[in-house]
Amino acid sequence: MFKKVDLYYPTKEIKNKAWVKDKKIYKDAERNPIKFWEDLAKEIFWFKKWKKTFVHKPPSFQWFVEGKINITSNIFEKNSLGWEKIKNKTALIWEPEPTNEKERKLTYDELFREVNKFANALKRLGVRKGDRVGIYLPMIPEVIISMLACARIGAIHSVVFSAFSSSALKIRLQDTEAKVLITADGYWRRGKIIDLKKNADEGIKQTKVKKVIVVQRAKNEISWQKNKDFWWQDLIEKESVQCEPRIMDSEDTLFILYTSGSTGKPKGTVHTCGGYTVQAKWTGKWIFDLHHDDIMWCTADVGWVTGHTYGVYSPLLNGIPTLIYEGSPDWPAPDRWAKIIEKHKVTIFYTAPTAIRMFKKYGTEFIKKYKFNSLRILGSVGEPIDEAAWNWYFKKVGKGKCPILDTWWQTETGGILITSLPGIGPFKPCFTGLPLPGLKFDILDEKGKSLPPNKEGNLVLLPPFSPGLLRGIYKNPKKYLETYWSEYGKKVYFTSDAAYKNKQGLIRIVGRVDDVIKVAGHRFTTGELENAISKLSSVSECAVIGIPDEIKGETPIVFVVLKKEKSIEETKKELIGQLRKEIGPIASPKQVYLVEDLPKTRSGKIMRRILKRLLAKEKLGDLSTLANPESIKDIKKVVKVR
Repeated sequence: MFKKVDLYYPTKEIKNKAWVKDKKIYKDAERNPIKFWEDLAKEIFWFKKWKKTFVHKPPSFQWFVEGKINITSNIFEKNSLGWEKIKNKTALIWEPEPTNEKERKLTYDELFREVNKFANALKRLGVRKGDRVGIYLPMIPEVIISMLACARIGAIHSVVFSAFSSSALKIRLQDTEAKVLITADGYWRRGKIIDLKKNADEGIKQTKVKKVIVVQRAKNEISWQKNKDFWWQDLIEKESVQCEPRIMDSEDTLFILYTSGSTGKPKGTVHTCGGYTVQAKWTGKWIFDLHHDDIMWCTADVGWVTGHTYGVYSPLLNGIPTLIYEGSPDWPAPDRWAKIIEKHKVTIFYTAPTAIRMFKKYGTEFIKKYKFNSLRILGSVGEPIDEAAWNWYFKKVGKGKCPILDTWWQTETGGILITSLPGIGPFKPCFTGLPLPGLKFDILDEKGKSLPPNKEGNLVLLPPFSPGLLRGIYKNPKKYLETYWSEYGKKVYFTSDAAYKNKQGLIRIVGRVDDVIKVAGHRFTTGELENAISKLSSVSECAVIGIPDEIKGETPIVFVVLKKEKSIEETKKELIGQLRKEIGPIASPKQVYLVEDLPKTRSGKIMRRILKRLLAKEKLGDLSTLANPESIKDIKKVVKVR
């Protein structure tokens, strides 16, 4: 990429190869966004074309009304690239965590056969269209096969992240009323076998699960109940490699995926067959510039929406190989992720700022030997990426040539909705980019007034929305209305994110609206303060929260993880000086805490709400979604809270 002032633009080489290279596309799509999406939908396979492209009865909306489709037909036999062209091509690359174990590769034809066999096995167990199927599997090929098999026969898959506790699993199984759960005996994580079947057995108690399908992965000893537990291999052994696709209505449910939260019941977001297929196909093709010779590694677990869309559906809809890895990216050595990129010649690498900061923390010595010649596109997802991490990613991994796509989206949106396209740009550290062609975002104040550039407010999506946007919260229409369609009325989708745009129209996401701190009438977001602190070379990670203050209303509190040991006095002085320089004296924190780790979800999001409740001496709520619950005990010691 080349730099112009503080903006980066694609090189001629990237621009020439890109599917989308003319910014005229934004104006063309803006003139008629419904026709824009309709034209894209025409390029995928439908058993029957829709009668109406978009119907809007606020807050409900529908896309491709009465169209008939199956997402797996678009991946396999009716793939837009042509089945004969892709059937012998690699579809799935699986890298196990143990380094002495061989990787597994499946061609599109081999994957199709496995999907069909398992789909037939599910039907034999009584699974029908509309039934919910729980999937509680690690990052092994069977997790993708399970999802596709459900989609093939019209069953609704609900994937639960394999590192979630049995109680988190139970909540989701109870809500969906799934009668079948697919799990494994165990899997490898940081050199140890995790007994997943034990968690599954506990998780299905007090649910409607009658049958448990078990993949043999780790070969650890597990409990077994005859007529309830079934080995995967036994079920598929005699099944046919052919299975007719269930013809689905465009607005039929494809999957339910739960958003994680620190308290309360998680929300089951409902995604539909037609709109999701169109959005997954085209956002992947255009944003990651997917071509026939690409190999994509999206590091997200399929238990998250990022793994669903850009680890499974999007690459496969576009006829390219997707790589999945079972273990931790820094195990057994900090350069494991780099070795995987080099070994498999990964061209598209999509990961989270937390992972980037972790790689950065190890220093650059350990990756000096890696040239990363295969890489073309780098992506970031999960939370706003700070400038220090952006620059390291750009220079040390992308070698200054790969576009960095900072992407904004949510479990609810089903796919990326804001980012700069690689063939157009521009790219700016800390700025996510432009809304995708065909979408209209705005930034509003509390009264619903559209804000000018550089004024921070609430990010909203305006009709006709995106085809993959959720259609509801499973069994909870009231919560759906309250959460997304009440802040500015039933015609405006409220994202709950705070943002602003610059004069070029690039959007910067500064954090969740509930992560806003008001200090003496001045409005700051935690992301804004954290970005300033992260510029310090001594800081590995940080989290900022606001606590009540009698005089100022609220005041910032900083939790910081340092790269090297320093005194609290020295750290506090350095942080205050940095915040005064970057933002002003009003941003000075009341307290700074040095901690060893910050509480995070498995997708890498820092749980600031837990820190806030901890200081307020409130109940912390359900911690089952945390990747590192042990961090709470350490933080309690530091802040001296019992």
